[in-house]
Amino acid sequence: MVDSAVVEHTITEKFEAACAASRTLTTLTTVQKNAALAAIARDVEANAERIIAANALDLERGKSSGMAEGLQDRLRLTHTRIEQLSAAVLDIIELADPVGTVVRGSVLPNGLSVSQVRVPFGVIGAIYEARPNVTIDIAALALKSGNAVVLRGGSAAEDSNRVLVDIIQTALQSVGVEPTAVQTIDEFGREGAKALMQARGFVDVLIPRGSAQLIQTVVQESTVPVIETGAGIVHVFLDESADKSTAIEIVHNAKVQRPSVCNALETLLVHEAAAERLIPSVLARLASAGVTIHADERTRELFPEAQVAGDDAWSIEHLSLDIAVRVVADLDAAIDHITTYSTKHTESIITNDLANADRFLAEVDSAVVMVNASTRFTDGAEFGFGAEVGISTQKLHARGPMGLPELTSTKWVVRGSGQVRG
Repeated sequence: MVDSAVVEHTITEKFEAACAASRTLTTLTTVQKNAALAAIARDVEANAERIIAANALDLERGKSSGMAEGLQDRLRLTHTRIEQLSAAVLDIIELADPVGTVVRGSVLPNGLSVSQVRVPFGVIGAIYEARPNVTIDIAALALKSGNAVVLRGGSAAEDSNRVLVDIIQTALQSVGVEPTAVQTIDEFGREGAKALMQARGFVDVLIPRGSAQLIQTVVQESTVPVIETGAGIVHVFLDESADKSTAIEIVHNAKVQRPSVCNALETLLVHEAAAERLIPSVLARLASAGVTIHADERTRELFPEAQVAGDDAWSIEHLSLDIAVRVVADLDAAIDHITTYSTKHTESIITNDLANADRFLAEVDSAVVMVNASTRFTDGAEFGFGAEVGISTQKLHARGPMGLPELTSTKWVVRGSGQVRG
């Protein structure tokens, strides 16, 4: 039996090492940080076979335990995905270093120079599940923004994450950067996750990524400040003036292109005046791609192959080839539905009515609102951030895809020449 006191001491040592590493990171130049990122990108690609072998163990364990197909897709690492991870790290090198950026400042009448500058948080904690890509994304973004990071990647991806963190630490050491700037506490299981949530004084901010249950657990149990990333009950509304071919393509892309991710479409709302014109063609395209359609009575009149939508149909994040479809009276009814059921992630309107587009953008209170575009674009890489730590659905500090600036705080720098306050 593992001695809990020994485990607690070991975890605390890791937190202390992360704090010490974070202080060394503040002294690194942008050139040094970019060299560390280049080493990580190089070593990730060079170790692709090792990563895939470890990932295969995680996948086999997931399949044998009945892991859902959507989670298996998030867990899976292929040669192509590893190349994409490496490329994302290289993209981050090209991004501006936010540390030291002056947000605002002035010279006061008494001659004091005051400026608000971006600085690293210090130590970032991350709790996530079945997403080994997050290990690379968060580590790279944390390092570029001058932060150390402590990772709890979950048992589902334990073998993958162990190898990835080892590769990252080796790469850091090769360029003279303290390897404990990136650490994992996966080996401590649930006890490690609990310790990370209670690590106030060691960890400056905690970012959860995963299921709604995981996120709510972290929000409710953490004493460390949390940036909440949310589940994605994502909506597309087909307005009365929506172009049919545009609607077909956007709805198909938003649902089918990668259904297991948080920016995939989950609920389709259709203006009743456009229902007869749009629903048969839009849903036929989805059905031909293997999508199971859960629909209200009016939708089933127009598309009888659809299943009856259950009472909870509008509150489900499927992360699979399933979609809920509902006919609504008008734009007001669509906004009311979104207000009731949305997780405030991403919503899109398909319309040719400029006034309705402007109303939708103004009145829908989600992190990302769109006009005539697929919800799949809500993504740090697509927004030009290189990668993302997550998509924040809260309103304090950060909202939407979080890149480098969102991993910084600020401090005020005051320069004087002997002034005293009278």
